[in-house]
Amino acid sequence: MSVTSRYRDAWEGFWRDAPEEPGSVIWDAEPSLTAERHLALFAPHVTDPALPVVDLGCGNGTQTRFLAGRFDRVLGVDLSVAALDLARRRDPARRAEFAQLDATDTEAVRALHDRLGDANVYVRGVIHQSEPADRRPVAEAVAMLVGGRGRAFVVELRGSAKQFLAELAHGPAGPPPKLRPVFAHGLAPGEVPDAAFAGLFHAAGLDVLDSGDLPLATTESAPDGRRIDLPAQWLVVGARPARP
Repeated sequence: MSVTSRYRDAWEGFWRDAPEEPGSVIWDAEPSLTAERHLALFAPHVTDPALPVVDLGCGNGTQTRFLAGRFDRVLGVDLSVAALDLARRRDPARRAEFAQLDATDTEAVRALHDRLGDANVYVRGVIHQSEPADRRPVAEAVAMLVGGRGRAFVVELRGSAKQFLAELAHGPAGPPPKLRPVFAHGLAPGEVPDAAFAGLFHAAGLDVLDSGDLPLATTESAPDGRRIDLPAQWLVVGARPARP
């Protein structure tokens, strides 16, 4: 299985058109507002910090570079070649590695696991941007990458975020500037029912080890000047222990 050409082309177009400046993409928030907060929740559950870390859906690599300052080996993977080109340009010191990956391509994911071994995985906002048929394969990719020893931190928008974004888009001034390219390229976030989020990973053979709510910071501001933070939930997942 692999993603549709429409979906792939939409992401390539988005990242080709994205400005190079940090913070110009709506979800390109500073790591102090995103990955650093997430790592504080994730770290207590990481049983082997020496494992490589995979940033699944790394985009332009902002969070990947932060993680590379905290772990020995970090690999950012993304569907979009244009995103990876940008990520490499923004990492001249080559602190992280970057590679193209379609997370719904089981053979490609298996090959990555064969190369890396078990890994700790960071996933931010990938499920809600995936087409419905792709959500379970993405969860299965996470399960394959963590294997028996790794852990994954997964953060996704809550269903209420869709209505919040729709209200912003239909306000008197229209969508905020950084939200416009998302809609223009057909990347409007899909609605994953809150109750179904954990079930995707349970079906993939993973146990939920911890969970909670933490707003997902953006780089966009509301008309009153406040930073837009979107309602989101997070999970820490790991392999289900084998039955005796």
